Amino acid sequence: MGEVVPRAIEIFPNGEIGIAWSDGREDIHPPARLRRACPCAECVDELTGRRRYDPARIPDDLRATGWKAVGGYGVRFDWSDGHDTGIYSFEYLRALGEAPHPA
Repeated sequence: MGEVVPRAIEIFPNGEIGIAWSDGREDIHPPARLRRACPCAECVDELTGRRRYDPARIPDDLRATGWKAVGGYGVRFDWSDGHDTGIYSFEYLRALGEAPHPA
C-alpha cells in the first residue's frame, strides 16, 4: 500500500476538524488542539524545538475558518485568531490523530 493521505478534510459546524484517511481511518480534532500543536517557526523555536508561547493562551473556543492544501504533503489552516502560517504535514496530522487526546 502507498502513502497514507487524507481523502477528505472537513470543518464541522461544532468546530471540530475531521480527517478521513486513504486507509479508512478517521480522526476528529478539536481545533484548539491542532492550533496549540502548530509546527511553524513562529510557534516553535527551530533550533530547540521549544514552544514560543504558552499553549494555555490559545482559547478553547478558537475555530478553523478554512484550510488549503500545501503541495502533495500537507495542509495549512486559517485560524480565528488570525494565525495561518503553520504547515501540517500529512505525517504530522496522522501522528496527532494517533496521540491520546487530553481530557
